[in-house]
Amino acid sequence: MTAITADAIAFRAARDHLLTHRGDPAKVGASFRWPRLTQFNWALDHFDRLAREDGDAPALWIVNEGAGEQKISYARMAARSNQVANWLRGLGVRRGDRMLLMLGNEVALWETMLAAFKLGAVVIPASALLTPADLRDRIERGHVRHVVAGEAHAPKFESVAGDYTRIVVGAAQPGWTAFDASRAGSDAFTPDGPTQATDPLLLYFTSGTTSKPKLVLHTHQSYPVGHLSTMFWIGLKPGDIHMNISSPGWAKHAWSCFFAPWNAGACIFMHNVARFAAPSLLETMARCQVNTLCAPPTVWRMLIQEDLAAWRGKLALREVIGAGEPLNPEIIEQVKTSWGLTLRDGYGQTETTAIIGNAPGLPVKPGSMGLPMPGYRIALLDAEGREADEGEVCLKLDDVPGEAPGGHPGTGRPLGLMAGYEDSPERTAEVMHGGYYRTGDVAQRDAQGYYTFVGRADDVFKASDYRISPFELESALIEHAAVVEVAVVPSPDPVRLAVPKAFIILTQGSAADRTMALDVLAFARQALAPYKRVRRIEFVTELPKTISGKIRRVELRQLEISRRERGTRDAGEYFEEDFPDLKS
Repeated sequence: MTAITADAIAFRAARDHLLTHRGDPAKVGASFRWPRLTQFNWALDHFDRLAREDGDAPALWIVNEGAGEQKISYARMAARSNQVANWLRGLGVRRGDRMLLMLGNEVALWETMLAAFKLGAVVIPASALLTPADLRDRIERGHVRHVVAGEAHAPKFESVAGDYTRIVVGAAQPGWTAFDASRAGSDAFTPDGPTQATDPLLLYFTSGTTSKPKLVLHTHQSYPVGHLSTMFWIGLKPGDIHMNISSPGWAKHAWSCFFAPWNAGACIFMHNVARFAAPSLLETMARCQVNTLCAPPTVWRMLIQEDLAAWRGKLALREVIGAGEPLNPEIIEQVKTSWGLTLRDGYGQTETTAIIGNAPGLPVKPGSMGLPMPGYRIALLDAEGREADEGEVCLKLDDVPGEAPGGHPGTGRPLGLMAGYEDSPERTAEVMHGGYYRTGDVAQRDAQGYYTFVGRADDVFKASDYRISPFELESALIEHAAVVEVAVVPSPDPVRLAVPKAFIILTQGSAADRTMALDVLAFARQALAPYKRVRRIEFVTELPKTISGKIRRVELRQLEISRRERGTRDAGEYFEEDFPDLKS
């Protein structure tokens, strides 16, 4: 049996503190300390420990639409990841090697992730949406030595040159090694040496909305241990059945489909379907008694179009979470009315874990992201770099004066912050200077310390010299019964410099015509102060997005600038001056 190290004990103590002290993050944060780790391998020191303590407990439960389901225990997952680790070692995978994973929500994904962590290999998660050009960029800039991909994705690598091992999950492919061969490996694994807590673990290519993807490097402590804050925010408990609707390849998948639930000793639940359908999701959650659910606002917008109240006595849900983009107050209210549950928002980045959130039991203010999570100290910096009640969200990195490093709860660099941008020391220095990490997001803080998201620094704009938050206007418009999705950008105007324009996707069956335009503009006038008024709209069938689903407002801004320069109006565009009956 593997000896329990002092660092493993320190991690467990920090975890147990957050499990037993739920509620107000400010109070919990006053006593919480990040564990000070030297040598730590989360897969060996934590996951395998859970497998030894309660091996029969379910670790992973996958329900495949029309294709049965799989439920894997902690003990079985530990043994299989050992087999995969030994097999990968035989193929030449070594500590520090870069391994790109392009897999769906299938058991092999979790087996391979754990195996790579045990070996000390660095995992580069890749979305199924990536093109050969995207993969070429990742393999070149990520210095990839090994690729593990599903059979459906193997053809994408035909034109991607490089000296890398090719492993396929599923049907055999020419030139690829079959993952099934890993089942012949020994299920007893011995590491080749200790893992330093600061050793590299994950390398994420961000899906930036305005620039080429950056390479975000996380360590064996920054994501595994850092996601204790995410566990606390979600409200996970040992034995929970936790569902997070997310695709592999993105940081949020690691947040809530890997580290946070397994930190708690919960079961990760996945529902694989060819096409999302709210009734199917609700039926599956009811049958399998899922009790914690995290989903992006897009999913929640689809769910509230169903008769949620009819499911109130059938579901076992205790915690419901929104993530990815801020939640609109209307969604929160509808879920509360239907299920009696408070839909809670939170905030973080690929570069961090959950840093602000509405924790279980904390009174929620509609539209607010909540309070700082334990272990994080937040500052809002204005354009001059001074702390203010509105400004860029920043993490404090310096120790408290007079305290030894780490001597005061929450002081110093938070453990959940990335090591840096591997491809750009300059960019790392740009976001980490003066004792702060700068997120690039703008927020407001009220008298009670609650934070409200304003927008990306690049997305906030001025109209008639007033600062406008696209999200605030979008939150108002989304409450219109016919609006299913919306993006607001500045539209150049000779008098006001710019006026807010909304690109709108309507619900199925709604007519995108002049009558609807008048109704939406009138609705906006009632919901928004005059200086925030949406004065132009355009009905569209889709919005430009990154492959991780974030709206590319920069693309819409550029489109709007070019149109106004040309002085042209496209089909589906309506301006408030088109409607004389609207009062100014």
